[in-house]
Amino acid sequence: MRSRFFGFLTQFLITWVTFILIALVAITAQAAQNIVIFGDSLSAAYGIQSNKGWVALLESKLKQQNSEYKVINASISGETTSGGLTRFDQMLKTHQPEIVVIELGANDGLRGLSLNEMQSNLNNMIAKAKAKNAIVMLLGIKIPPNYGIQYTQKFSAIYATLAQKYDLNLVPFFLDGVAGNRKLIQDDGLHPNAVAQAKLLENIWPKLEELLKK
Repeated sequence: MRSRFFGFLTQFLITWVTFILIALVAITAQAAQNIVIFGDSLSAAYGIQSNKGWVALLESKLKQQNSEYKVINASISGETTSGGLTRFDQMLKTHQPEIVVIELGANDGLRGLSLNEMQSNLNNMIAKAKAKNAIVMLLGIKIPPNYGIQYTQKFSAIYATLAQKYDLNLVPFFLDGVAGNRKLIQDDGLHPNAVAQAKLLENIWPKLEELLKK
């Protein structure tokens, strides 16, 4: 009888401890909040070591601050807004982000793609993220006037229009202080080098920090 009692007690304690461990894991998982960087080569550390890119620098900065946020880089070199839209739902499902930083459009502009389609694609991504209660931040891009002043101006205006429509934190020009500076650009004349990455993070940090404090 005594043996059966202790056997029951042992089983009870094992079950209870297991329950507590599962609960702690669940609480930890809920506490972790994801920031997804959803961009193109400018955020995918094209041409440099991935741990030197601005996204990696952001991750290091948050770790130093003992932040509960985890950074996930879902950027792909060469990505357009159309390509981004096709994989956006899966990204939301996989990572369930608290914050989505969208940095897309440069490749649309460089290829002279439809600005109406670009705006529609970005609009749909923002709407999808907000429908999942994610906070969206938008990184604006400016392009050279290769396709004429009208195209260039309309291109840049898309970011401001969407930011105003959805009340988003917007960085008007993600490459501010980097574009046109030969010391900060790779030999291809387009992509920021490793030295420039700290400046890119500096450009976005004030707007992102606002969201982290909310």
